[in-house]
Amino acid sequence: MNRDAALAGAAVGVVVVALLGVLTVPGVLADPTENGPVRPGAAELRETSIGYDESAVRGETVTLGVETRIRHWGNPTENVTLFVRVVDAESGLVETTETVDVGTLRGDGETPVTANVTVERSGGYRIETVLFRDDERIDEGARTVRGLEALTPTYARSTVSFSDREALPPLAFSVADAGENRTTLELSASLTNAGDSPSEDLSVTFVLRQADSNVVAARTTTDVEAIRPGRTATTTATATVPAEYNYYLDAVLMRDGVVLGTARTAANLDPTKRISVNETEEAVEFRVEDFESGGAAGRTATEAGTAYAAETSTSQPGFGVVAAFVALLAAALLARRHQP
Repeated sequence: MNRDAALAGAAVGVVVVALLGVLTVPGVLADPTENGPVRPGAAELRETSIGYDESAVRGETVTLGVETRIRHWGNPTENVTLFVRVVDAESGLVETTETVDVGTLRGDGETPVTANVTVERSGGYRIETVLFRDDERIDEGARTVRGLEALTPTYARSTVSFSDREALPPLAFSVADAGENRTTLELSASLTNAGDSPSEDLSVTFVLRQADSNVVAARTTTDVEAIRPGRTATTTATATVPAEYNYYLDAVLMRDGVVLGTARTAANLDPTKRISVNETEEAVEFRVEDFESGGAAGRTATEAGTAYAAETSTSQPGFGVVAAFVALLAAALLARRHQP
């Protein structure tokens, strides 16, 4: 066999091998867009919302609902989990953790995922969310909640409270009888029912404390009649105390031994000296700070989508249409060149 015949046979062999690959190996010449890329789709955290149900507020703890919205696009993404970590805002110690198995994300859109975490009803916490795919961290974010002590436990919740109108103060008194050594006071507390049902089983305890010594001079409790929805009622009682002293008058609204609210005023019976109630209080409220997105690489959604498309377009298996065509053309040219 001469040299030209051997080269021609080799060229034919290359062509045969290429054709056999096209016929026997699935996807060798397939368009990458037909079956989709092998690489899983992209996913990222969009936002995290933190809330609570009133029934989940207890004396020492509260259960917070952490809802995280995960944006997904491209091919299905399997083995997705969301890890939630609660860190004390003051000490930096981890309070609790929760892992949610998201499963497989399909299609383009957002998927809400909820995790419930129980923490102490005090101070504030940093709630961190981490998105994993096959145990690989792909995105993260965080929110901070503060003022949990402002949440009212279920057992202490009531629609009735002391009135806060200037014309109708929550607590007042008048002198019913002024003796030489003793003074009888008529005490009154104004209560408003802001609910939709009549109030039940309420009582008010009045406490008079001598201002200089802080000694309790009198204490009395009276039951509160049912207050209709949207109405304001006045509860009264009498108390006798030593004359010509100044007193702090406290009123405690209670139901079945649970304190629902308090009010305070000053009763000045000393004509030479007056006292006042310090009404300066630091307001505490439950609040959630803005969502902080860490991002796996700090990329925007557009940048991530562009990178994802570039990565998937270069990760296709097989030769591809162009590669097979180049192989056939090279083999044909080689055979033609060595023909006699």
